[in-house]
Formats: sequence, C-alpha cells, structure tokens
Amino acid sequence: MKKRILIAKVGLDGHDRGAKVVARALKDAGYEVIYTGIRQSPEQVVETALQEDVDLIGLSCLSGAHIPLFKRVMELLKEYNLNIPVFCGGTIPPDDVPVLKKMGIAEVFGPGSSLKLIVEKVRKLLGEGEDNGGNT
Repeated sequence: MKKRILIAKVGLDGHDRGAKVVARALKDAGYEVIYTGIRQSPEQVVETALQEDVDLIGLSCLSGAHIPLFKRVMELLKEYNLNIPVFCGGTIPPDDVPVLKKMGIAEVFGPGSSLKLIVEKVRKLLGEGEDNGGNT
C-alpha cells in the first residue's frame, strides 16, 4: 500500500506553486499525495490528516507566520494523540529552523531545496531505506 502524504498550505498566504511542485515530486516518487489547497487553518490540516489517515504531513508557509501556525498544528496533533511526522518548507529564515525543530518539526526545507533532497528526506521520515524505492 502506498504511503499517504498530506501537503498543506497553512495561513492566509495564497502562493502555492512550491507546495504543488513538492506534491508532484512526491507523487512521481510513488506516494499518494493529498493536497489541501491554500489558506488552511491548523485545525483543518489536522482534521484532514485524521480523515485521510496520512503517514506524513508537509506544511508550507510563505507569509512569515510559520512559527505560530506550525506550532498550533503540532499542538493539535498532540491533543488528538496523532504520531504523524511533520516536515515544512517555505520562506523560513535560518534562525527559525532550531525553533521549528524544537517544536517537533522533523525536517525544514528552505528556498532552493532540491526536490531530490526532499524526496530522500521524506523516504527517511517514512522509514524507507534509500534502496527501497525508485530513483529520484
């Protein structure tokens, strides 16, 4: 059975090209990808993750509000007792990476991250070895 990954645009920012590109790369790598569309609240993201029974959540934010939005997603996952790894991307300043990691975000991808790197890290987050999957 294919692993299921939720890609979500959290907050009010309406730019989703990067999220769509990542979603496509993950789909091409053999994953089932659920894309929420833009302007999702943390509550909507967690509800979708629960309903879709996903194995991994990818959050995207370009508006600069990533810390409070992602923190709320992590709090809700804990409240629902959901142990789903989370990665994120967007315009995230390097100084914010330790803050995001401390709140439980497994991987942070900033501008310019290669799709190959993202797919490789996703495989690791899902517990898949490098030789257990297709080429990236």
